[in-house]
Amino acid sequence: MRLSPAPPGLSPSPALLALALPLAAALAFSDETLDKVPKSEGYCSRLLRAQGTRREGYTEFSLRVEGDPDFYKPGTSYRVTLSAAPPSYFRGFTLIALKENREGDKEEDHAGTFQIIDEEETQFMSNCPVAVTESTPRRRTRIQVFWIAPPAGTGCVILKASIVQKRIIYFQDEGSLTKRLCEQDSMFDGVTDKPILDCCACGTAKYRLTFYGNWSEKTHPKDYPRRANHWSAIIGGSHSKNYVLWEYGGYASEGVKQVAELGSPVKMEEEIRQQSDEVLTVIKAKAQWPAWQPLNVRAAPSAEFSVDRTRHLMSFLTMMGPSPDWNVGLSAEDLCTKECGWVQKVVQDLIPWDAGTDSGVTYESPNKPTIPQEKIRPLTSLDHPQSPFYDPEGGSITQVARVVIERIARKGEQCNIVPDNVDDIVADLAPEEKDEDDTPETCIYSNWSPWSACSSSTCDKGKRMRQRMLKAQLDLSVPCPDTQDFQPCMGPGCSDEDGSTCTMSEWITWSPCSISCGMGMRSRERYVKQFPEDGSVCTLPTEETEKCTVNEECSPSSCLMTEWGEWDECSATCGMGMKKRHRMVKMSPADGSMCKAETSQAEKCMMPECHTIPCLLSPWSEWSDCSVTCGKGMRTRQRMLKSLAELGDCNEELEQVEKCMLPECPIDCELTEWSQWSECNKSCGKGHMIRTRMIQMEPQFGGAPCPETVQRKKCRIRKCLKNPSIQKLRWREARESRRGEQLREESDGEQFPGCRMRPWTAWSECTKLCGGGIQERYMTVKKRFKSSQFTSCKDKKEIRACNVHPC
Repeated sequence: MRLSPAPPGLSPSPALLALALPLAAALAFSDETLDKVPKSEGYCSRLLRAQGTRREGYTEFSLRVEGDPDFYKPGTSYRVTLSAAPPSYFRGFTLIALKENREGDKEEDHAGTFQIIDEEETQFMSNCPVAVTESTPRRRTRIQVFWIAPPAGTGCVILKASIVQKRIIYFQDEGSLTKRLCEQDSMFDGVTDKPILDCCACGTAKYRLTFYGNWSEKTHPKDYPRRANHWSAIIGGSHSKNYVLWEYGGYASEGVKQVAELGSPVKMEEEIRQQSDEVLTVIKAKAQWPAWQPLNVRAAPSAEFSVDRTRHLMSFLTMMGPSPDWNVGLSAEDLCTKECGWVQKVVQDLIPWDAGTDSGVTYESPNKPTIPQEKIRPLTSLDHPQSPFYDPEGGSITQVARVVIERIARKGEQCNIVPDNVDDIVADLAPEEKDEDDTPETCIYSNWSPWSACSSSTCDKGKRMRQRMLKAQLDLSVPCPDTQDFQPCMGPGCSDEDGSTCTMSEWITWSPCSISCGMGMRSRERYVKQFPEDGSVCTLPTEETEKCTVNEECSPSSCLMTEWGEWDECSATCGMGMKKRHRMVKMSPADGSMCKAETSQAEKCMMPECHTIPCLLSPWSEWSDCSVTCGKGMRTRQRMLKSLAELGDCNEELEQVEKCMLPECPIDCELTEWSQWSECNKSCGKGHMIRTRMIQMEPQFGGAPCPETVQRKKCRIRKCLKNPSIQKLRWREARESRRGEQLREESDGEQFPGCRMRPWTAWSECTKLCGGGIQERYMTVKKRFKSSQFTSCKDKKEIRACNVHPC
């Protein structure tokens, strides 16, 4: 998306993103307030000093600079977001950037310039062109703009946001709608300075992370890798401020390097678990092959994690593959609020960053280690002309993913007990046991089936299911409860009730093979999550090893491959299915030949047995309108499947099609082409000629009627003689002449230049008994002379009018 530059007349200094107060906000100010301001002051000054409804510490709205820095680097572009926590919203807004301790009544008081990201959402304010406001007043929960930091020597900058909600204006000089950024000292260039406050929240909170990959050929068409595009397995954790997984301006650890270059989370997970005192939860989610599919085809990967007062930050990363060392993720996202509560929801768009370990500039650049290693930094559109994100105008990189972090529960005594909304109250309530059967007497069911196997084969929580069949519903006005029942469970040997059982974690993914070519060894580990309560020793193994083979052929014509990735989930939820795993070409053959090694494998997988139950279907919908407006067409009706998809396939039809008949369509009259004009009906004086056409199809069902079928036009041969005797003599001579011609035709036929013709045929019957018809006769060629070059030697046709008297 191309950015809109700052309006003319502004300083050419780099732009600071500012949200501008809408025109509606300006109208919301009282006249009395504006009158108190001296007339000499500019509108921006009055805007800043106008007093709306001020709420100190109000956290419903927030102003956020991407990365939450306390320092800005001169000339650097920053993404600024103004958002409202659901269910709140705002109709208008203002963002403006001032040098610290300045009033804003002079142009030099404003720091940097702004760039518009979406012109349908934001625009520069006409009366205060250094501020940004909404394009149209409407409900919204989030807007974004870019701020280009001012040049060196500017000092600290204050970003101030205003919110217009209905007729009330909220704004703050401190708190969530104000952001203070100071100029970064050149000696600390590239270092992420993100101060983290101590958390005062009580109890714990549980969150769900959902990752939506938007990187596709449609959104990023330049050099998009059609083969092997994917997101690696997500790896991260909830941790304290004493531990850093990764950060802008820092150096990538070996674990981060392996994720960035190979997509392998093994080393990163080991590093996280080594910091067990600083980490509360390890965050893991499956890889995505390919990188993008519609959500109705593949659900977005997600993972759940917990935070507490000391470990209230969360970080994660995932590799964009194939790429040199490009990733996306969050670093030290603080889920603790200043009001001693837990953040309800975080939605963040992600752009790729460079781990600083490989110098490739395209998706499929060959390995080119960066020596010495560089610092982690966000990619920009001006990095290299061959980069898939290159933009000569320096526009922003289109986001490649979005992460949503939602709070799903709070446990323990809470300091801030005010829930955010009704859903939050429900999430915090512990489920109550249902000992009594609340099935209405009017619903007749079969007995419950046995419980299915647990969906988790490890000590992580899963669920199991049982089902029953609705045999009869005696009273349709009384709804019948569900026919499925679910219950939490864990894998074998993980019961919380058995005091002698030790609870184990899932196996950490296999380590890389010990060698890169040939046969070697690899290992994996797990740890004890809970020792037996009775004090007995845990005898379950915590480490496994096995042989591994990588790149069996080690000749110059063989290619170097990465380790096989984890198996995807089984394609079936019950019964037999298929699962796949993938690997990538790490290095092409040294002799330049094509790599023949396979990059994906598939095998069968067996899930718990499917329990067949009758399909639960909704009633049929009404028939749709006929597909045509007249004549024969088709119409359809549908019904929906109400059973859970995981309970098996339903073979009942969900759509029906039938024919439909509407009144016949009108048929217009159809006619032949006009005939040739007939001979004049008089041999002298004024006469007329006619031409006709025939009706091929009479009009039907209200079609257009037939137009005229006979046309007349005047004709004049010569003047008739006034002496009747002379006229009769000429008629007699003409009649004798025609008779002589007829006799000659009957004998030898008529002689034409170059050919001899057969005699004229007799006149055909008149096409009409009255009202003007036509007659035709023909003369055909009898013999053509060899020396003939005349075009007149061809069949001839004559036409004349007949029965011209009125009907």
